[in-house]
Amino acid sequence: MKLICYGVRKVEKPFFEKLNKFGYDLTLVEELMNDENVNLIEGHQAVMLRANCPANRKNLEKMKNFGVEYLLTRTVGYNHIDLEAAYEMGFKMARVPRYSPNAIAELAITFAMNLVRKGAYMVDRSRNKNFIVDEYMFSPEIRNLTVGVIGTGKIGFTAAKLFKGLGARVIAYDLYPSEAAKEVVEYVTMEELNKTADIITLHCPYIKGENDNLLGEEFISNLKDGAILINTARGELQDVEAIIKGLESGKIGGFATDVFSNEKEFFFKDMAGKEIDKNVEKLISLYPRVLITPHIGSYTDEALTNMIEISYENLDEFLRTGDCQNKL
Repeated sequence: MKLICYGVRKVEKPFFEKLNKFGYDLTLVEELMNDENVNLIEGHQAVMLRANCPANRKNLEKMKNFGVEYLLTRTVGYNHIDLEAAYEMGFKMARVPRYSPNAIAELAITFAMNLVRKGAYMVDRSRNKNFIVDEYMFSPEIRNLTVGVIGTGKIGFTAAKLFKGLGARVIAYDLYPSEAAKEVVEYVTMEELNKTADIITLHCPYIKGENDNLLGEEFISNLKDGAILINTARGELQDVEAIIKGLESGKIGGFATDVFSNEKEFFFKDMAGKEIDKNVEKLISLYPRVLITPHIGSYTDEALTNMIEISYENLDEFLRTGDCQNKL
């Protein structure tokens, strides 16, 4: 079985090779799949994608003509795949339904600690040999704050436990409250969470047409003054223009994100000296009150291992049984 995998960074290659217990004939491509390198698929029967690899109708047609039968994505989300077209063409597809929740939860904690303690600000000043302690550096302790977790699935629950371990009061909102999470969080209405939390961290799925721009003008207007917002979930959950206004007015004390709805235009590329989305440019200019990372929440040893192992197992299950429990 010849399997081509796109978006495999150099540090990831040893993992792909070591975990290949099924003996697939691997082609590892460092670049994300695009309209040009899609031609590398010729001669392969299976393709593994990651986020921001555009499996649109045009590229799917090329895969089909190359004889590809199996289309895997080593991600939970699959909005980079045109499912309607893929179903029409008869691809057997599977995703990774879960991976290390600690990877994302720990990034949310990192963001929170940096914004509360002004870590980036202080380190940047020290880098410039300015060691004066100013009023902006003064901060509360996490244990004296209330953290609001929106979405208490595996990742949100893990984040809640980590914040609880730091001594914070943790409140949460979820359409489907978890009995296990009730041992850690106090479930409240979205309105109460919105108005009460000092830190709000998003860990809910994006459901098109239902929670688009959840972090929008109405939500922000009801925030506790100076609240910190963190999004390590999906870019579609945030209204960037509204967040900028909230930051400029002081309603939002700090903002951190690992995601953007249009991130494929600039993430994973060196954009130094080049123009990018004006709202993203504005957010960058608000550093260190704004912290941005290039969708690296899952960029850990454990999460990567989970994604590769499950993707390999998905393909093996298809080959052995013709079906897969993680199929799309």
